[in-house]
Parts: sequence; C-alpha cells; structure tokens
Amino acid sequence: MPETVKTMEPLRIADFEIASRLFVGTGKYATYELMRDALAESGCDVVTVAVRRERMVDADGRNILDFLDPDKYTLLPNTAGCFTAEEAVRTARLGRELLEGLGNSGAGWVKLEVLGDKTTLLPDPIGSLEALKVLKSEGFTVLCYTSDDPIIAMRLKDAGADSVMPAGAPIGSGQGILNPCNIRIILEQLKDGDERFPVIVDAGVGTASDVTIAMELGADGVLLNTGIAGAERPVQMAAAMRHAIEAGYLAGRSGRIPRKLYATASSPLEGVIGIK
Repeated sequence: MPETVKTMEPLRIADFEIASRLFVGTGKYATYELMRDALAESGCDVVTVAVRRERMVDADGRNILDFLDPDKYTLLPNTAGCFTAEEAVRTARLGRELLEGLGNSGAGWVKLEVLGDKTTLLPDPIGSLEALKVLKSEGFTVLCYTSDDPIIAMRLKDAGADSVMPAGAPIGSGQGILNPCNIRIILEQLKDGDERFPVIVDAGVGTASDVTIAMELGADGVLLNTGIAGAERPVQMAAAMRHAIEAGYLAGRSGRIPRKLYATASSPLEGVIGIK
C-alpha cells in the first residue's frame, strides 16, 4: 500500500488544543480589513493581541475585536510593551478579564513578554522569571517569550512555563533563524523523555522559508506578525506562511537525507560502460 501522507497533528499546550501551528499577531496592518483578510488566509487558529499597546480603536472609532471572530479564533493576549514584571502581570490580568467578558476560549492564558530595553527589545530573563512565577500562582497558562539561550529556556520550563518561545531573531527584524544550533539544543533539552514540551519559535521571521526552517529544526510552532503585516502583499504572504508551516512540519518529521561532502548519483553507476 502507498505511504499515507500525514497532516499536522494538533498542538497541545496545557488545556489548549490547536489545529494550526502558525500563531499570527494583529499589529502593524494598514487597516482592520487587511488584518482580517490576512488572518483568514494564514489558516491560523490562534491570534495574539497586545493588550497594553494594541490600537484597539482606529481613526473611525472601530474596535479591532469587531474584526476578530471569537467563534473562529482563540485570542492569545500578550504583554508586549512591558518592561517590568509588575507591568506584565498587570497586563496579563487585564487580558484575562477582557476575554472572560467576551466569552472567548483564550481567557486564562497569556504570552508573557518582559523586555529589557526599548532599543533592542530583547527579553529580560530575570523579569520574565519573576512574572512567570506570579502568573502561574494565579492559575494562568503561560507561553513565555525568551532569547535563544538554552539555559534560561530550561529555567523558565522549571519555573512552570507551559511553553517556551525562543526568538529566531530580534523582534520585527526579519532576519530569520539566526542561531539554529541554539534552537536545536533548546528542543533537545526541554524534552520530557518521549513527551514533547511545546517550543514555539517567536520573532524575527521575515518570509516563508524562515518558518519552514524553524519547523524543520523541530519547533512545535511559529509565532509571527511583522513578516505578514509588513509585507508588500500581506494576504499573499499569509498564504505563503500557511504552506510553509505545513511543509516544514512534514519535512522535519520525514527524516531528511544526511549531508555529504561529495556527490552521490541518484541512479546506480554499476553496469555503466567504462565505470568499474
């Protein structure tokens, strides 16, 4: 019988089960209509909303939540723009209250970001750990943004993070996966025996090939925003990202051929005249 081509298995993070492994943000779009169309084309199930700095109402007085179908998307509030643990915890609480009021299934989880400074937007590992411990004590499911440092990734997991989200590159830089070796180490070290611990590459993705590389490394998902919203044709790029996440998932689990220094013929050379 022919081999059956598998599609992506659902991703489980604590009590959340997610069909698409592509997480997409809502910032930087020229219009809400463009955001709505790009999200639809991406095939994502989870949409992140920056509670603290998101433009919730546009110049015409329209609310962003009117363009996010609560029956289609699970909203993931994030603490983007927070530079202290206290700010992040307060913002996470606001996000939970907002989604509880909407009746959205995303109430109770948060993408935690505590940034170190406004120039680099690199994560603050100490602040992240402090905020994580408080949020876990309050019953949150926490997806924790971090650098690609394997040690801090392990510390966050040990402190109770439900998912660790190492950056591929600085936020919004579009540089792709700068340090694949560290991502691979994080994936290896955060395993629970045969059980996968959810590792989602977050930030720095510029195009579809970056998404595919992250998934081929073994990442459980990719979160991006600027890579779609900042493209010349966001809806078309969203489609590319949708295909890339599935291609990378399948390729990463298919067992690629080993890299070799010299050529190996696709067809056997034995029996070819003049070749022994």
